[in-house]
Amino acid sequence: MRISDDTLVKLLVEGGVATNEQLDALKQEGGHLDQPLQDVVIEKQVIDEPSLKKLFATYADIPYIEIDPRDIPQDVLNKIPERIARQYNAVIFQVDEDGLVHLAMDDPDDVQAVSFIQKEIGENTRIYIASKENILQCLENYRGDVNEELNEVIDIQREDDGTAQQVTEAEVAEDSPIAQTVNLLLEYAIRSQASDIHIEPREAYVQIRYRIDGVLKEVNQLPRNVLGALVSRIKILSNLKIDERRVPQDGRFKIKVAGKQYALRVSTLPIADGEKVVLRILDESNQAVTLTDLGYWGRSLEVITEAIAEPNGMVLVTGPTGSGKSTSLFSILTMLNRPNVNISTIEDPVEYKIPGVNQTQTNPKAGMTFTTGLRALLRQDPNIIMVGEIRDSDTANLGVQAALTGHLVFSTLHTNNAATCLPRLLDMGVEPFLIASTVKAVVGQRLVRRLCMVCRQQHTPSQSEIDELIKLFNLREGETFARIHQLEMQAVDQKVGGDTPLSTDEKTVLNLWKANPDGCDECSHTGYKGRIGIYEVLGVSIPIQQMITANATSNQIQDQAISENMTTMQADGLVKSLRGNTTLEEVLRVTRE
Repeated sequence: MRISDDTLVKLLVEGGVATNEQLDALKQEGGHLDQPLQDVVIEKQVIDEPSLKKLFATYADIPYIEIDPRDIPQDVLNKIPERIARQYNAVIFQVDEDGLVHLAMDDPDDVQAVSFIQKEIGENTRIYIASKENILQCLENYRGDVNEELNEVIDIQREDDGTAQQVTEAEVAEDSPIAQTVNLLLEYAIRSQASDIHIEPREAYVQIRYRIDGVLKEVNQLPRNVLGALVSRIKILSNLKIDERRVPQDGRFKIKVAGKQYALRVSTLPIADGEKVVLRILDESNQAVTLTDLGYWGRSLEVITEAIAEPNGMVLVTGPTGSGKSTSLFSILTMLNRPNVNISTIEDPVEYKIPGVNQTQTNPKAGMTFTTGLRALLRQDPNIIMVGEIRDSDTANLGVQAALTGHLVFSTLHTNNAATCLPRLLDMGVEPFLIASTVKAVVGQRLVRRLCMVCRQQHTPSQSEIDELIKLFNLREGETFARIHQLEMQAVDQKVGGDTPLSTDEKTVLNLWKANPDGCDECSHTGYKGRIGIYEVLGVSIPIQQMITANATSNQIQDQAISENMTTMQADGLVKSLRGNTTLEEVLRVTRE
């Protein structure tokens, strides 16, 4: 909806959100860019859209509502045809026994839209205001079961002989069954909150798998004969060569689902049975979350916050592929992103776009590697540099030189934990005294599945489980649970696990949490919903600097860091499992060596 500048100024000033002076400056900026004030205040994060809608609802005396799409009966939704609902951003979400129709709209001030809809549904209507995003989520209910639609489209394409067909232009056109198949596969993946789509040719069929919460799951099998057209359609969308099937190719394209924009990173690879395609799904409308939301707390949060506040030095994030390293760096860079700071990055590929940050994509064919890119960045007067990954000694040495010459440098390394990162730099030929004087902190991280808060189950551990726990986490007798209990108390103070009751006392573990084997509708009957990080943050103290220059082993550095109160990844995971965020099995799955 569009709110006039005068009304908007009145709402924001009276609501205590902004001053007249701030709004005059934003109005002037909007004038230069030919943008209305409403767009500028939302873009500059002075206020978000739902909060603005709430202020307007109070001003206009129209009730504001947030609707859960799952609460809308299908027959109620269908009282307005989908075409009209999408045209006017309106949704019927409830009909009372006396026939009163509850209608939510993005813009209830649109008299023409209200009058047109009331002709369809009658005058007995109560109108509400809702955020555009909320209404678009509700309108997705018109689609019904995407998987069912997908099966219908696939059935059209099944042929008895199962042989591969010659791909024609008509087969990959916008309105062809193959195009519909690709659209539905993408839509179903996004609705399932998948991070990756794997399209894999097998001898007799094409296997479709989604990675949901870090775990691969087969969702469908397509007839073998659609493989050529399916891959060609994806190549057309991502601007790749259709006739090149012998070498790997990379591309990307964007789609919109339920009003949100998603970028899809495409990778093709020739394998024995044909061409395999993997699509990585990146939600471009996602705002960077805080470090606390990512799962940092306690000592880890203190050390990382101190390290990123330094004017120079190096902060390294380590972990295997898919452990959330890019997300951590994206959140940190967004926190540091201010008009008086020049942030430049060199990445492969650019996953998250950050407004106001200079992001460069590597291109080895054109000679644009991490090393050449980093050399060029150093001539661009940056304050903060982010190098996507340190892969060789040249990049490592350049990064260290940049940190020595007054820059704050962020990068990632593929190592098992925080302590092994420092010997890895030595292995790359970086001098020990340079590592000791530049590296401020090293983060080791993994992602674990988050328990569904609706259906998670609590149980009292048996003595054998407690013994197993002591053995697995290398806990010592006597002080064992006093230390764990102390950590849990600290986690409770920092709201880890919300209002979950304490699971330990000073002597033993009272409760453990596990996933419900049957799950519920909220978690699609898996018992888990979403993921959370487990971290260890190693601060490079003076004793650790001395150990680095003396070429100490990673185990010696790890022991010293633990003696300085570093919370290891396993201990962090243990506390999060006691707080009901995840399970012990999940923590062991990702950290057991």
